[in-house]
This record gives sequence, C-alpha cells and structure tokens, in this order.
Amino acid sequence: MNMTTGCDFPTIQIFDRAPSAAEFESGVELTNFPAVFRGCASDWDARSKWNPFNNGLDYLEERAGSVEVEAMLSRTAPIFNGDIRSHERVSMPFSDFIRLCKQLMISKGNGSAEFASITPLPQDPVPGQIYLAQFPILNDEKEEKVQLKILRQDIQTPSLLGGKSLSSINFWMNSAHARSSTHYDPHHNLLCVVSGCKKVVLWPPSASPSLYPMPIYGEASNHSSVGLDNPNLSDYPRAEHSLKQSQEVTLKAGDAVFIPEGWFHQVDSDELTIAVNFWWQSNIMSNMPEHMDSYYLRRITRRLIDREMSLLVSKPSSTDLKQPSEHIDKCKTEQAEAGDSNSSNQSIEKGISMLREKMPLHDLDPSASRALHDLISLVHDHVNAVDTSRELQHTSPSSSDLASERDNTKILVNALSCLEDDPVAHMLWNLEASKLRDVLLAMARYFPRTLEALIIHMLSPVAAELLTQKFDEIDQQSGEEDRSQFYREFYGAFDDESAAMDIILTRKEAFAFQAFENVLDKYLGVSIASPTTNIGSMSP
Repeated sequence: MNMTTGCDFPTIQIFDRAPSAAEFESGVELTNFPAVFRGCASDWDARSKWNPFNNGLDYLEERAGSVEVEAMLSRTAPIFNGDIRSHERVSMPFSDFIRLCKQLMISKGNGSAEFASITPLPQDPVPGQIYLAQFPILNDEKEEKVQLKILRQDIQTPSLLGGKSLSSINFWMNSAHARSSTHYDPHHNLLCVVSGCKKVVLWPPSASPSLYPMPIYGEASNHSSVGLDNPNLSDYPRAEHSLKQSQEVTLKAGDAVFIPEGWFHQVDSDELTIAVNFWWQSNIMSNMPEHMDSYYLRRITRRLIDREMSLLVSKPSSTDLKQPSEHIDKCKTEQAEAGDSNSSNQSIEKGISMLREKMPLHDLDPSASRALHDLISLVHDHVNAVDTSRELQHTSPSSSDLASERDNTKILVNALSCLEDDPVAHMLWNLEASKLRDVLLAMARYFPRTLEALIIHMLSPVAAELLTQKFDEIDQQSGEEDRSQFYREFYGAFDDESAAMDIILTRKEAFAFQAFENVLDKYLGVSIASPTTNIGSMSP
C-alpha cells in the first residue's frame, strides 16, 4: 500500500491493472505525477526463471554467467551513492556476482545443498558492499555495450509503454539489503520489480530546497546532499521539512512504479531483489529545440526568482514579527540611556500638529497619521543613533552625495533583509496602498528632507521591493492624472530626482539578486559570493 507523509500533492494513484497506452499517456504521463501499477510485470517469464529462491541464480548463471559486468562497490554500504567518490566500479564475470549472492543465501540458511560447496575467494568483496546497478539489457545509443541482452527474451515491454521510443532497459540486482541515495533521473522511468521487494520514497521537483541537490556542475548533480535518516539539521536546516513533502510506496514482485523525470526518489531493496527499469525521454524534452534552451533557462530562472521573492516578503507570524512601535520604543530607550532628551520626539509631535492644521482630518486618517509619525520617528532615531550633526528639516544631501550612494549600492546586500528585523519594511507591508500614498505625499509636502533621508539612508532591499509593489497598487487604483501628480510630488521632494529613483531601483534589484542567490542554492546547489557586501552605504 502507499503511505503519505504530509505531502501537499495528491496521494499517488495505485492501479490494480495496467492502463492502456493511451490511458497512461493522457491520464498519468502528462500529469508528471507518479503512479503504481500492481501486477504490471506478473506475466513475465523472468518472474519465475530469475527468482533466486526458485533456482533463479542457477538460471541466470547459465544464461549470462560469462558476461563481464561492472558492479558498484560501495564504501558506504548499504547506501549506494551516485557520487563516484563514494564507490568504485568493479569489473567481474556475472557468474562471480551470482556466486556472491549464493554465499549470502548460505549465510542466511536459504541456500540449496549444492550451494554448500561454494567457497569464498580471498579477493571477494563483502556481499553487502556490491550492487549490480543499471546494467543495460537495451540501449538505443550504445548497443555494443548491451551485454545482458540475452535476458531480453524473459521480459516484455509493458503494454502501457506501447509506442514509446525507449532510451534504455536496465537490469538491477543486489545481494544484501541496499539503498540508493536520493536522486532524480533526466528521463521518465518505469521501475518493475521481478523478484523481492522495493520501498520507494518520492519527492516532487519542487522539494529540491529541502533535499539540497548537489552542485549542478558536479558529477553527481542529480543527487541529494542529505540522507533521509537523521539529517544534520545544523548543516542542512531545510531538510527538516523533507519528509513532509514525500510519499512512499512499496513494490512487490510483479509491481511497477512510474517515476516522472525530475522526481527525486530513494529506493530501498530487500535482499536478493531483482528489477528491470525502462527509461524514455519525455515529450517536453523531446519537443524542446536546442536553440530555445537559453530562453527557457532565463524564463524558468526568472519564475523561480519571482517565487522566491514572494517567499521573502511573505509576512511572518504575529508572534515572530515585532510591531513598529517596539522598534521605535527600543530606539527611544537607547537614546534615553545615552542622555538624549525628548526634543526630537517633541519636534515630531509639533510637526504633526502643524500638518493637521494644514490638512483636513479626513485626508489623513488615524492609521495613516500614526504611520506618518512612526516613519518620521524612525528617521530621526536613525540619524541620532549615528550621531549626525545635520538637521533633517534644514539640510539636504547634495547631488554628489546621492550619486555616491547610487554608486555604492549597485549591488547591495543588506543584512536586515527580513520583515522581522526591518521596521520600515514592516510598515510598508502593513499599510494599504492608498494610505501609504497619503503618508508619502504628506512627507513630500511637509517633511521633504525626512522623506529624502528615509529613501536614501534607510530603505533596505526588501523595503525597496515592498515600496515598488505598493507603487504598482497605487497605479492600479489611480487615474492617469492622479498617478502623474503623485509621482511629481513624491520625486519632487528630492534634490536629484533621477538619483533617488535610481537608488530605489538599485536596492530593488539587490533584493532580486538575493532571491537569485537563494534560487541557485536551493535548486542548483550553488553558492556564490555577492559582488559587494557594502551595507555601510545605508548610513548617512
């Protein structure tokens, strides 16, 4: 039976009979979702002829004993990793591998009387360390290397694969219990168990972040860096969620599972399990012309970046997120301890009172008024914290200062990139677009230098992303004339309008670059150093 472990995807479908080729293609293959087919290979001659507990080892030795095979000798048995550093390929006659299987049966008390005469050789590997994996019965590109094609007559291509152009058919056999490390394949796969039992754990490609794929440029790029059991969460913290995204199926002799391309899977095989798998190229890959590769690469990368950006600006739980007043109160406490007076706050209150005298109350509702007060407080607290000597309401940064800021933040990576730690971003997230519009216009009209300091010195990459998202909402809610008037007033508060716009866009791009780094790490297993980590440019 199949067992779900918290996966958000539908439960893997189990078919009691194999569907037709047309049903399989339209109802299973095109969904790119796994499925199990009970008894799919039950009518194969191999089911009886290869069975190790029914003289199958003698049959295999007689049919193909002289064939030279290349087996995996694992240094991490019973786990067999795809990374060539963890195993070596050992060339031997197939009959030697069969002899190792017979030795194991003797040690378990399952061997026949004739097996008793088998004497282990000094050079023999331990049976549990060796695995005959992916040995070709058919290969459409390397026909000369298909040494086990003599076994082809004992199996049949399942009817559900009718009309498929198969890339290869492979033979898999283990003596002792074996586990393949978590990996994905670049082909569609139908795995059929001939004898024994396999347990298959599957993850969709979207689970890549929790599985930490090996670097895309490496020899084992399709393998996970972490094991399913007891992952080191200090090194791989996202692995904590891996099981929640998985599903598990058990295959007995005669059963098969469809594993779509790109689906991660870990396979546990019982002792003396034999399987055959069929690989074929998906329609998507078959119909993808090479001259479009670079476009698809950019298009898919951009989509992953957009998704990652959405995750980065998703609001944390209320228990994890500080309220803006908490940040402001903390700053005021620190200032009081340093001997700072309340003159700054009194000045802000006076400014707000003057503003209310000039604006009807209905133009700035209480929540917008509070947000205006909080933003101005944050700017003043920030300036006091860095012990600046210039007054925000009277002294403006020069155009050369703005140009310097722009150059220093070409690629800006800000340590305060999360909503939990960024009070400005937090306020932008919480404010409705229409209220933010009122707040920004009030600042532009009555506190232009404060607005300038907010944008030039305190707008982090995540805050820049949120600000531009709010700009988009304002655009959607406003007519063309109101929209133009808003931007004229907003950017008119700056001595150098183009430099201010450039800083907003540069920090927005810095946020996208952070998301790009996350995409490389999560999906390609690649970590890169940022071109610059200059965050000092955010201080006046």
